[in-house]
Parts: sequence; C-alpha cells; structure tokens
Amino acid sequence: MKKLIALLLVLCTVLPIASCHGTEDSVAFSVPESFDTSREYEISFWAKNDTNIAQVNIYKQAIADFQELYPNITVNLKLYTDYGRIYNDVITNISTDTTPNVCITYPDHIATYLTGKDTVVPLDELFDDAKYGLGGSEVRFESPKESEIVPKFLEECAFNGYYYAVPYMRSTEACYINKTYVEKLGFTLPETLTWDFVWEVSEAAMKKDANGNFAVNGQKTMLPFIYKSTDNMMIQMLRQKGAGYSDIYGSVELFNDTTAEILKTVEEHAATGAFDTFKRSGYPANYLNAGQCIFAIDSTAGATWMGTDAPLVDIPEEKLVEFETVVMSIPQFDPEDPKMISQGPSMCIFNKEDPQEVLASWLFMQFMLTNEVQIAYSQTEGYVPVTEKAQKSDEYLDYLSRAGEDNELYYKIKLDAAKLLLENTDNTFVTPVFNGSASLRNAAGQLIENVNKGVRRKQELDVNALYDEVISLYRLDQIQTSSDKVSFGDLPNGSVALLAALCVCWIGMGIYVVIDKTKRKK
Repeated sequence: MKKLIALLLVLCTVLPIASCHGTEDSVAFSVPESFDTSREYEISFWAKNDTNIAQVNIYKQAIADFQELYPNITVNLKLYTDYGRIYNDVITNISTDTTPNVCITYPDHIATYLTGKDTVVPLDELFDDAKYGLGGSEVRFESPKESEIVPKFLEECAFNGYYYAVPYMRSTEACYINKTYVEKLGFTLPETLTWDFVWEVSEAAMKKDANGNFAVNGQKTMLPFIYKSTDNMMIQMLRQKGAGYSDIYGSVELFNDTTAEILKTVEEHAATGAFDTFKRSGYPANYLNAGQCIFAIDSTAGATWMGTDAPLVDIPEEKLVEFETVVMSIPQFDPEDPKMISQGPSMCIFNKEDPQEVLASWLFMQFMLTNEVQIAYSQTEGYVPVTEKAQKSDEYLDYLSRAGEDNELYYKIKLDAAKLLLENTDNTFVTPVFNGSASLRNAAGQLIENVNKGVRRKQELDVNALYDEVISLYRLDQIQTSSDKVSFGDLPNGSVALLAALCVCWIGMGIYVVIDKTKRKK
C-alpha cells in the first residue's frame, strides 16, 4: 500500500510537467547536423512597410548583406501595405502548401496559422542549437544570444508551450498633443495624462465664436480627440480598470459592466463632437497637423507623421499650422499604475519538407536581429530595437542623444516616441494569444466604432443589442476555450499517461483494500 501511494505521488508530480510541454499539434523541428552549403536555396520573405521607402531600402540592404555571407541562399522579398493582407494571403496559401518561408506577422495571426497541420515551425530547438542557434558557433554573423533579446518582447512570442516567433520591432501607443492649443484653452499638461483631463480639454475645445468657427483654432473643423486604433483603446481601458477581456484559455470576457461604462462615456463625447475615430474621420496626424485636433493617439511607429515639421506630412503645406507638439503616454485612469499595450511585428518561419530549407530561413531570420538591421529600421520611425544588445550599443545611444538636430533622421517627435517606450517597457502588456484572439481584438474595436457610428445616426445606445451584434459578426460564440477543445483522444501523450497511471494506482489500492478485508474476515 505504501509503495502504491508513493508511486501515485511521484506520478502526480512528474507527469503533469511532461504533459504541459506542448501540444500534439506542434512537432518540434529537428535541426540538421550541418548546413549544406553545396546546395542552392531560394526562400521567400513577406514583409510590411508603411509606404516608407526607407524601410524598403533597409529590407533590400539586409537581404544583400545576408546573401554576401550566404551566396547559396536567395531571398525573394514580397512587400505588403498592411498586416491584414499578409494574414489573408497566408491563410489562403496554407491550403495549397505555398506559404512563405519567413513572414512578418503578429502572434494573434500565428495562433490561427497553427490550426493547419505542421504550419509554423516551433523555434525552441533552433534557439538552443549550439551551431546554428542564437549566438551559434557556425553562424557567419554576430547573432544575438537569447539572453540579449529583451525578455518581455521575447515572452510575447511564446504560447502553447513553444516559441513560434521572434520579435522584430516593438512599439506602443502614444498621445501626440497640440500643447499650444491646450494652453490656449487655459489648461496645463499634467505629468501623466489622464482620461478625465483629455475629456475635459476636448469638450472645452468645442466652443465656437460668433461667426460659427471654433474659438481655439478659428476654423470650421475641430475634432479634439481622435483615436486611430479603437481595439487598442478598449483593450487598454479595460486593463487599466482591471476588468476582463480574455484569459489564456480563450475565454471571452469582453462583454462586461466596465465595457458598458466605457461605451457610454464614448457615446457622451461622440455626441458633442469631442471624440472621433480614424475609421470614421481619417488619419489623426492629418487633423493634428492642420490644427484641427488636440489629442491624436497613434502608434509610436507613426511619429514621423506627427507635428508641423514631420518628415512624412500627408497634407498640403498651405494647410499646416504651427504649434508645439508634445509626446505623452496614453491617458490613464490611475497615474500611479500606468498600463499601455506592447505591439509591433514579429517574424515566424513556415515548415517545409526540406529541413535544410527551414534552416536557411532561420539563418536569414536571425540576421534580421543583428544590430545593423535593428538600429537602421528603428531609425525610420518610432520603433525600438528588440535586443538589449542593439539598445545599449554606442551607435543607438548616440542616435537617441541627438534629438532635434534635424527634422529627418533626428526628428525630435520620433525620438521622443522611442524614448517613451524604452522608459515604459515594464508598464507594457500583451493580450492572450489563441485561435480566435484576432477576432476578439477586432470585436473590441468594433464596439467603439458602432457606438460612434450610432451617435452620428442619432441612434440610442442599447448595450445588450450591441453585444449580440458584435458577437454574431465575429462569431465569438464559436471560439472554443482550451477546456472545450480537450477530449481524451486529443490530450497530449503525457496527460493520457497521467490519467492511465492514476487509474492503475486507484485500481491497485482498491484491490488491496478488498484483499485486506477478506484476510481480516478469515
């Protein structure tokens, strides 16, 4: 009996660890003993740029430099204007087994890619390989070690027990502020921006003069507060409030009382015209630069479009208005406990029949993490490098120290946006990743968009009806949580072994009890 109990305790301790290592859907990639340099390889790289030619040139230069080191690997670049199109093309190509080799993407998207069999390569063994892994001895360039990647950024690429991506660039959201107009309205910017302050100033900016022009700018148009990404807006407000959004198992927690309160606040300020969104009105930077917006919230990666002297201004020069631009963190409910989202592209590798081709793809993906590529790309916009090695390099520190020297490479607003993330990395968070998390993210933003649209149509807000509409639109009622999906036949081998061992132990103890009672009766 004692031996059986001891065995039971050991099994309960050891087997759960084994069962949690991964899922049967993930097949660990076996790294070849050596990279066959006698063969020619042709790999495809799907990437995204914001119509920024500087980014395109960095991709091309990185490919040229890599091919000098590995002349037997040809990298074909395919550019997209947004991540949604990359996502749609990958989904389409999974069924025909024509996925790219390397792809810039987001973890939410990877979770959907993984619904196909052996689609995305789990990277754990590649990370750790002594020859070709991160910092490997046989890599022909100075590859960063795993310990040199910013831990918080690397953690964002792990789910289902594996790393499925490496971070490429990171950004967060920032509030770009027309400080001139804030002070003209009689306000002083606080040390930390709050939602109450933004709403108060935005409402004050709606005052008009006797001619029907807005008093603060003397124009017929004024949209004081414009938010580009309403999904981020809802997600961050919920996190700041400590309210539900989703959990790691895929449970949808978005439709709660706090969400309803947020939507009512949005309705209130949309009704006065103090609040609007990118989807309804247009790009926040265009209104900010024309003196028609006071608070423009967008990614730190969009900093090169923000401000009178922005290098990538999208409006005619005659429409530009002179004002002082300030970059601050997004509004907070509790200034003492700031929370902001971490975002930015990552890179994944798609599985192929030839492991040598996968290894060639991995070598190229590692090259994109070198200081040369990381620093060059981060200088195009308000991104920050994902490796501590690049962040702490003399070249990057020199770049940050030269803010304002010109309105191109050292554009002050761009560097201020990058510093904002560097100073707040520990305050950032990411949302759980699962099959359906991309749809949930879209639903979060759609709630705000529908309220904003309903106000313009003079429709009364019915929160429950809105919830039902969005749930149906994004099929959120069809998202399966981890517990929903698991049947005995679907369990990982470790879990099956654990259950079988437990059954054997209990049966053994039962037999022991019966035999013992029989002996006692005799």
